[in-house]
Amino acid sequence: MKRQRNTFLTPLVVEVMPSGKTFKLATGFTYKGKRDSAPILVPPGFITDFASIPRGARLIIPKLGKYTKASVLHDFIYQKHTIHVSANEMVYFTRSMADLVFLDAMADLGVAKWKRYVMYWAVRFGGWIAWKRR
Repeated sequence: MKRQRNTFLTPLVVEVMPSGKTFKLATGFTYKGKRDSAPILVPPGFITDFASIPRGARLIIPKLGKYTKASVLHDFIYQKHTIHVSANEMVYFTRSMADLVFLDAMADLGVAKWKRYVMYWAVRFGGWIAWKRR
């Protein structure tokens, strides 16, 4: 039996914000992952900085890449913690759940295994700072 892949159901469409450092989703986008009972809906108007890669590491892992959609999804879960998955249902994400969704989403997007695990472990070790800001 073929393994069902996680799926981005809609495209990522963004507008550059005046600062040039952040981006606003022009349309919402949806991701259905293997760990999630319902799709995750990232709404239009959500603001992201894409992947938060330290300047020194950008030679190896640039700010934009195959993982960009996964980065936006991860930013959204980190900012909200609780996600509306339907009109009547909300799901609370722990930080470890958010990081696993990020890992799965990168695999779905075809990110090289070494790169997705470097990025996954980077958010596992350093992501608590962004998680606590909320």
